[in-house]
Amino acid sequence: MGIEIKTVGIIGAGQMGSGIAHVCSLAGLDVRMNDRDPERLKNGLANVNGNLQRQVSKGAITESQRRDAIEHIIAVDSFDDFGPCDLVIEAATEDEAIKRSIFNALCPSLRPETMVATNTSSISITRLAASTDRPEQFIGIHFMNPVPVMQLVELIRGIATGDPTYESAKAFVKRLGKIVTVSEDFPAFIVNRILLPMINEAIYTLYEGVGSVDSIDTAMRLGANHPMGPLQLADFIGLDTCLSIMQVLYEGLADSKYRPCPLLVKYVEAGWLGRKTKRGFYDYRGAEPVPTR
Repeated sequence: MGIEIKTVGIIGAGQMGSGIAHVCSLAGLDVRMNDRDPERLKNGLANVNGNLQRQVSKGAITESQRRDAIEHIIAVDSFDDFGPCDLVIEAATEDEAIKRSIFNALCPSLRPETMVATNTSSISITRLAASTDRPEQFIGIHFMNPVPVMQLVELIRGIATGDPTYESAKAFVKRLGKIVTVSEDFPAFIVNRILLPMINEAIYTLYEGVGSVDSIDTAMRLGANHPMGPLQLADFIGLDTCLSIMQVLYEGLADSKYRPCPLLVKYVEAGWLGRKTKRGFYDYRGAEPVPTR
């Protein structure tokens, strides 16, 4: 049997990290959240509170539950403050070098029994585990975005991940009220192995002039009953994240069908990363999003 998880550390206070903090605190777990950028950490805590208040206004939770959840979260300045944690989840940017450097710096601050997880959406769990001092206690826990809304969590074991770690991670996800799907440790796992090539193909469809942004998204919403068009979804995910995942697929599987579309590369080089920068396949600077092509 694995350990019971009562205190969770979260590295990264962006959209994913703050979302994970949200669901953990609402489940009654103590949360310690860290980010190397103090302003992002402050904004992350504000986002959690704002999203909890939104749930109160919709009747999904009570005001008392919101207050209790907020009291379960504290901001911490360094990895040394993760000492009491039973599990630490890395939710930094989708860059393997950055993640490996985080794990190298993190592990000396942890108790021997503490589990470590990554929220990576594509990178090898086995390789990331090798940058820690505890590969048997390392696992991929991939939350979907937005975390408070999406029910699915992918669990991915590395080659060294032990059964107690897997069982503890599964119980942790269940406590959050999420549903587990288990993936083998292949590039991009299950969801993004299927989803990102579809988005990349939609970008190729735009690049080749088959259709406009509006026509492509309308076609997939109404013709395939998707709740969101693929280009709109790419903007929501972040075009830099989309490109990173496609690069992992292309390099990891050595198949030309995963080659990132040159137009996706161009948008990322321009700094047009989607909703978070106000420009992507849509321009978000006005009252309503406007297609950029």
